[in-house]
Amino acid sequence: MKDIIEKILADSIKVKEDFIRKNISKLIFFAEKVALAFTSDCKLLICGNGGSAADAQHIAAEFINRYRLERPPLPALALTTDSSIITSIGNDYSFNDIFSKQVKAFGMKGDVLLAISTSGNSKNVLSAVRDACNQGLYTVGFSGGDGGKLFELADLALITESHSTARIQEAHILAGHILCHLVDYILFQRQLTVK
Repeated sequence: MKDIIEKILADSIKVKEDFIRKNISKLIFFAEKVALAFTSDCKLLICGNGGSAADAQHIAAEFINRYRLERPPLPALALTTDSSIITSIGNDYSFNDIFSKQVKAFGMKGDVLLAISTSGNSKNVLSAVRDACNQGLYTVGFSGGDGGKLFELADLALITESHSTARIQEAHILAGHILCHLVDYILFQRQLTVK
C-alpha cells in the first residue's frame, strides 16, 4: 500500500506542476481580469458539477471570507449552492439549464464566469458559458484531457493534460488557490511592495 500512496503522490505532483507551469501566463491574465472586475463593481461567477461544484464553492468562499490576507469581502458567487433554484430549474426545464438561467439572472457585462468541467463537455457548464458570452461576461474554463468543447467556447481555457478526474480536480483547486493569492496581491499588496 505504501507503493500505491507514493505513486498517487508522484502522479499528483507531476500533473499539478505540468498544469501550473504550462498556464502561468494564463493564470496571471485571469487574476488581472478578476481584479479588474472586482474594482469595477462586477463579480466572479463560478460553476461546475460534483467535485467541481465543491471547488466552485471553495473558491467563492476564499474570496468572500478571505484567502490568507485580512481584507474586505470580494464578490464571488458559486452557482452550485441554492438547492431550490437548482432543483426547480432541473424539474421544470432541464438539468442542462441550472447554471445558464442563473447566469442570465445574475450575470452582467464586466463579470467573469469560471466554468469548471474535468471533461470539458458538461452540458450545463457549456450552456452557462454560451449564455455568459452572449451577455458580455468574460469566460474562463478549467478542464482536463483535451479540453473538450469548453476549450473551444471559453475566452480563456486552462487544460490539465490528464484523464484522471482526481488528478484534474487537484490541479484545478491549486489553480483556484493561486488565483485567490494573485488577486489579493494585485488589489491589496502590490502597492505595499513597490517603493
